[in-house]
Amino acid sequence: MTPSAPEALPVLSRTPGTLDALLRGLGSGWTERREGPGTWSPREVVGHLLDAERVNWLPRLRAILHGDGVFPPFDRSAHLETYREWTLDDLLDAFAAERTRSLDELAGFRLSPADLERQGTHPEFGTVTAGQLLATWAVHDLDHLVQITRTMAGGSREAVGPWRAYLRVLENGDG
Repeated sequence: MTPSAPEALPVLSRTPGTLDALLRGLGSGWTERREGPGTWSPREVVGHLLDAERVNWLPRLRAILHGDGVFPPFDRSAHLETYREWTLDDLLDAFAAERTRSLDELAGFRLSPADLERQGTHPEFGTVTAGQLLATWAVHDLDHLVQITRTMAGGSREAVGPWRAYLRVLENGDG
């Protein structure tokens, strides 16, 4: 099935609220925890989502629809420096505002089935379609929601004792 903007929109529109409900008001023991060396904390994941919202998804869709189709580069770790001093609340607020702007712009494109088949050039993957980009945008959100909950749960690996056997979220990572 070819993904469509309407299929991606429900996930994209819910992500800011989901993150807010999950993370706002929690202590740093939850929000600064990592799964191990070289991994991101939940706060850093929100910074990554904000950065991707600003410089990845729509610039690439614009390149397909209105440009030469060549995707601008995206440094997936730039957020670690850019938002290093930002509070989690500031990141959540900025992400929600940026996502609202993105969805407004996306709605303005009024994408047709033919638009979803238009192609761009990804620096690593080569030829991709606008439909694949939209599907990836939504699944990217879901992937990072899983990462956040797995990281949060991992800190309680020992505390849950024998119930670990029933908690699949604890199967990966070191907590």
